[in-house]
Amino acid sequence: MSKRKPSAPKPPAPALVSASNFKRNASIGLFLLGALLYANTLFFDYAVDDAIVIYDNEFTCKGTAGFGGLLKYDTFRGFFKVEGKEKLVSGGRYRPLTPLMYATEVQLFAPKKRDAAGQPVKDKNGDTVYDPNEGGKLNAVKFVGHLVNMLLYGLTGVLLFWFLLKILSPDGKPTGAAGFGPFVALAAALLFVVHPVHSEVVANVKGRDEILSLLGSLAALYLSLKAFYEGKKGLSVAAAIVFFLALLSKENAITFVAIVPLTYYFFTKANTGKIIVQTLPFLAAAAVFIAIRIAVLGLDFGGEPPRELMNNPFLKLVGNQYVDFSFAEKTATNFFTLGKYLLLLVFPHPLSHDYYPRAIPIRSFGDWQVILAVLAHLALLVFALLGLRKRDPVSYGILFYLLTLSIASNFVFPIGTNMNERFLYMPSIGFAMVVATMLYRLTDKTGRPKPAVLIGGIAVLLAFSVKTFTRNFAWKNNFTLFTTDIKTVPNSAKLRNATGGELVAQSLKPENAARKTEMLNEAVGHLNEAMKIHPGYKNPLLILGNAYNYLQQYEASIQAYEQALKLDPEYTEAKNNLAITCRQAGQFFGEKQGDIHKAFTYLNRAFELDPNDYETLRLLGVANGVSGNGQKAVEFFTKALEKEPNNAAAYYNLASAYYNIGQPDKTAELMAKAKEINPNIEAEMRGGK
Repeated sequence: MSKRKPSAPKPPAPALVSASNFKRNASIGLFLLGALLYANTLFFDYAVDDAIVIYDNEFTCKGTAGFGGLLKYDTFRGFFKVEGKEKLVSGGRYRPLTPLMYATEVQLFAPKKRDAAGQPVKDKNGDTVYDPNEGGKLNAVKFVGHLVNMLLYGLTGVLLFWFLLKILSPDGKPTGAAGFGPFVALAAALLFVVHPVHSEVVANVKGRDEILSLLGSLAALYLSLKAFYEGKKGLSVAAAIVFFLALLSKENAITFVAIVPLTYYFFTKANTGKIIVQTLPFLAAAAVFIAIRIAVLGLDFGGEPPRELMNNPFLKLVGNQYVDFSFAEKTATNFFTLGKYLLLLVFPHPLSHDYYPRAIPIRSFGDWQVILAVLAHLALLVFALLGLRKRDPVSYGILFYLLTLSIASNFVFPIGTNMNERFLYMPSIGFAMVVATMLYRLTDKTGRPKPAVLIGGIAVLLAFSVKTFTRNFAWKNNFTLFTTDIKTVPNSAKLRNATGGELVAQSLKPENAARKTEMLNEAVGHLNEAMKIHPGYKNPLLILGNAYNYLQQYEASIQAYEQALKLDPEYTEAKNNLAITCRQAGQFFGEKQGDIHKAFTYLNRAFELDPNDYETLRLLGVANGVSGNGQKAVEFFTKALEKEPNNAAAYYNLASAYYNIGQPDKTAELMAKAKEINPNIEAEMRGGK
């Protein structure tokens, strides 16, 4: 009886396509997917911080003539326009690369700003000023801004795929479409591209700093790996240059100084010496960047946190004074936000662009959510450390996530806010890699996904794609964004203030005339809520005063401005608006209510606040004339004429005042001058014009 021969082992499934075709086809698909997911943003307006770096930045609005200022100063200096105000944000910001791009786009596509006479506006240095906001929905510079973001994001998905193929395939050489490396590279890149948490970065033009920071960091590491495998030293130099550009886009690229040696340790056979050599170009680029940053901003990297809640979320109100969180409160609150980051990666709903105080409430270690967040991160860290010796890709993904998020965690230094979804942009690569690796471990022995895994994965990708596309619509403009996100974070003082301000602005547009009162009252509600959250917040009081003014609730308006001035006696906008409102209140009570006593009260207050305002002087002349005080009427009309000596109406008013006190010669002289300026002045004044 013959012995039965053992069966041969089952061969692995052949590659579905060749390595080159797989890489090309996947790259094209990723680019198109990443770009098309954000195609609905192309005709969106500017939103949120676009004002800081684009349309309200004096350097950017000068086009290429503003390059010097963008390179010379803090990134926020062009917005604040006054030296020192940019220091309100702890540590300062030096991110000139994207503002240089915006300035170039403004130069190429924005129309010149023009004055009332239609002449081009020049700044104090004689440079032409451009207007990125001109043009409405067909605004070319806005379209280009969104288009560039969209294309760069698609490119980032491709580069991430190439990078992952490089590190996950043996010796950096790509294989076909089957196997661990191709599966994880494609799955992770797909998850990254469709993740809804990236909508803030791509849909907001200002988010380009995040896009270029990651794109440059990935490109530099990819070039470094190619240099290592191919022995081309020139690629290492190129890696250093590209990494330097990434740093000029946003400082969080500095975390790649740790990611580079980590990558070489996990995915190459390089010894410690070679790892150091491959890391040196990144260290050199970082050193040059830091030296430039110090030269521009000084040595204040984190600095003393400001004492304003909107720039320092770790303050709490005790009595009438803001004091620092305790160490335990700050630590617990930071862990709570880390827990929220993890939750948003797994379940990205609801989303918000704003997490300012008190969107994240003060937390303690007695809070179960804090305890859960601490345990989750301890578990992640332990798992990552245990996988170090095995060089487990899951361990690498966890460490990538923790290292790149560390700079925005508020544990290293204060960043001025509790959290932001854009801070997850770079760390989400680690998350995507962990998920993709775990999914591969659920495949069958040939490396092909099990039906349940494949269907589940596709369902998640589709759900995330739909969420991303629909979330983008919130970024259409500030009004849509603020009124959408306030439902998600009603306890943010900053967002309450922003929503109130935008409602006031929108209420003044002709198309909203029918809803003006409704919108103003809604704004009042948001602004009062902002003050409840942050009683020391002066800006809501300014906008509240404006809202009450437009509602013709002048006494409430004056009270809001006065309260703002109690918080800041040098609040220029509140001073100016208080004077205007007192003047308008005087006119209202005099002309509409017939209360001459109240009219004088408010007009005299307006005169005290601004004795050089023509309209206030004119109204005081009218009020005194109506009251029978002819000499006082002459006095105020004379002062008004001094302010506007070419105003025919000013001559007419003064002539009328002299007529009322019985000086016909003076009356005739002044009336002649009025007619000389405007022959129809009598008819216009008698007609109420």
